[in-house]
Amino acid sequence: MLFSSIIFIFYFLPITMLLYYVIPKEKIGARNIVLLAASLFFYSWGEPVYLFLMLYSAFFNYFMAIQINNEQRHGGSGKRNLVFAVIVNLLILGFFKYFGFLMEIVTSLTGFHIRYTTLALPIGISFYTFQAMSYIFDVYKGKVTPQYNLLKFSLYLSFFSQLIAGPIVKYRDVELQIDNRDTDPVKFGEGASRFILGLGKKVILANTFGSLYTEISALPHGQASVVLYWIGIAAYTLQIYFDFSGYSDMAIGLGRMFGFVFDENFNYPYIASTITEFWRRWHMSLSTWFREYVYIPLGGNRVKVYRHILNLLIVWSLTGLWHGASWNFVLWGAYFGVLLIFEKYVYGKYLEKIPTWCRHVYAIVVVMISWVFFSITDISKALSYLAIMFGLGKVPFINITALYYIRTNFIILVIGAVCATPYPIERFRKFCSQKSAAGTALVFAVLIASVAYLVYGSYNPFLYFRF
Repeated sequence: MLFSSIIFIFYFLPITMLLYYVIPKEKIGARNIVLLAASLFFYSWGEPVYLFLMLYSAFFNYFMAIQINNEQRHGGSGKRNLVFAVIVNLLILGFFKYFGFLMEIVTSLTGFHIRYTTLALPIGISFYTFQAMSYIFDVYKGKVTPQYNLLKFSLYLSFFSQLIAGPIVKYRDVELQIDNRDTDPVKFGEGASRFILGLGKKVILANTFGSLYTEISALPHGQASVVLYWIGIAAYTLQIYFDFSGYSDMAIGLGRMFGFVFDENFNYPYIASTITEFWRRWHMSLSTWFREYVYIPLGGNRVKVYRHILNLLIVWSLTGLWHGASWNFVLWGAYFGVLLIFEKYVYGKYLEKIPTWCRHVYAIVVVMISWVFFSITDISKALSYLAIMFGLGKVPFINITALYYIRTNFIILVIGAVCATPYPIERFRKFCSQKSAAGTALVFAVLIASVAYLVYGSYNPFLYFRF
């Protein structure tokens, strides 16, 4: 079940809210049970068999956190239980997400054609596994006390608001909210507005740009040109931002409607002037997770230069692999790791001296290049796409096909570029908060337009299927 679906908007969400709010706010335990039941139903909608996997993950990590804490209370370190918990979590994630990828590597290295069954990837397994491991790590470090109520912990791990598309929520950020959260009408309205804004980002903008990129990518090679392929990757650049940030907005908004406050996940990354700044703004919950639980334990930047470079390459290769079980994602992650190394040790000091707009162009161009590797899983095809972008593919600079797509999509591309900056979005939020009647009308207009797109449109991809 997707947030951007008629079933979710008009059936699942209203019924869940009705059952939730009919219970007095003083009975927070009963409300938690409603949210847990709704979350389990939500997850089981498309793949009921994998519900048992998520329930096992909840029980296993619940039990292991208690074991770690008990061992520490009796003078032990808890390290063996921690290592065991991490290994089991990674084995589960590795088996379901990376088994096919590993078998392909084995086949290519050995030459043996090993027959194996490709497993369907449990949607959201990366998100809830990372949330579970962050909880285990934080219990081990003494940052949180273990949750002794299995239902409460299961709600943290399975809450439908951010289960399949993030953000990655750490237990310590919502620990108090599970038992004590405020759900007044003002906050509910803020959450509903945020959800509708995210829905508009996804349905109206992301789907439009995604359709454009898909159309251009499907054109025969004889119609290719340098300008056309730049238009294509520009469309994908806007699609992936509005899709990912739209889902984050919907998740944050849904959480707010039920009293939960989640941290921001995107902070207008396309206004960045360096790649370092870009990753401080893009998918911040994932960046924070890798920094706190991988980068810092490896030594961070408090080590010798060669080790720091190695740490960055490890972290960013793993970051790429997190996004999908394919070599193109590893290359995508390593690409950013190398850029961050160069910004840190090679040309970063020179970058600071050039005009801001030049730095911005630099950041946008290298990010757009990265999306080629992200969107095209076949590395040879990705390289061919890049070759054409930079005039190395024996194609014209511009042709009739490119002119057609410029003429028919110029306005929407400009709108997308503008909406990727803070000004229109922040003005929208401010307008909705200050002018209640007009703001409410504007929010409903976005909702109606989004629903119309869902009813009459056929293009509504889910980019999180590999997560």
